Amino acid sequence: MIAPNRTSTILVIGAQGQVARELARAVLPPGFALHTVGRPGLDVSDRAAVRECVLGSGAAAVVNAAAYTAVDRAESEPEMAFAVNAAGPGHLAAATAEAGLPLIHLSTDYVFDGTRQGPYREDDPVAPLGVYGASKEAGERAVREGNPHHVILRTAWVHSPFGANFVRTMLRLGAERDELRVVADQRGCPTAAGDLAAAIVEIVRQLVADRRDDAWGTYHLAGTGETTWHGFAEAIFARAAPRLGRHPVVHAITTAEYPTPARRPANSVLDCALAGRRFGVALRPWPEALAAVVDELLPAT
Repeated sequence: MIAPNRTSTILVIGAQGQVARELARAVLPPGFALHTVGRPGLDVSDRAAVRECVLGSGAAAVVNAAAYTAVDRAESEPEMAFAVNAAGPGHLAAATAEAGLPLIHLSTDYVFDGTRQGPYREDDPVAPLGVYGASKEAGERAVREGNPHHVILRTAWVHSPFGANFVRTMLRLGAERDELRVVADQRGCPTAAGDLAAAIVEIVRQLVADRRDDAWGTYHLAGTGETTWHGFAEAIFARAAPRLGRHPVVHAITTAEYPTPARRPANSVLDCALAGRRFGVALRPWPEALAAVVDELLPAT
């Protein structure tokens, strides 16, 4: 582990993603700066380009927030999904290991098949149901094999004021339709990207400033509490209705009634206690975090 410089730079890979954009506006500890790179400037599937970027960055730590996240499209684009989600993390692991840097890598609840009764722990067996989950699981293995100084953070149901996500989709559809049909037999932990970004910053601070060498491994980090997609949608409209001027009816349906190219885990609930014990981080209850996201998207007039 390298000692922190006067200013310790956090290099974030994946500049346009939700978490990367929240990291860009996160409050950093004294002595830290943040630099983001992503397409078109960096293609993570290009090993030479990744090595040049990391070794030339002068960074104290690297956060990989780059990902191919089109879950359904991945079924017809497996090569692209694996290039970004598996090969890319492998290249970053090799480069950060060569540079002596810690790598913080974001992964997903989709590495599990959703059949467990109760929240998933970090040591539960992985069994992805589709290409997206398989590519992310392969990325985890590449990180573990490539750089022992890694922290893998599995998260779930990420939303923010940026990009394509469930909250923004519901608000758009709710402004257009009187009735919506939303799956009610899949459970998970909605996670505000801003809360996740703040926790990542704290983890990086501990790894770099405190020079921790006892915390490498895989962790779950998601919003506190759980709900279904239907419950999530109802909470979105409960908060948004006064500003939308309308409250669409949200009908609960089954997964079988809403077929998609990719299968999704019925249970995506993550047990995040280990991250709390090891790093002292825990994300807000998801309804509280959701309210903040909706308020930013629909400011009061």
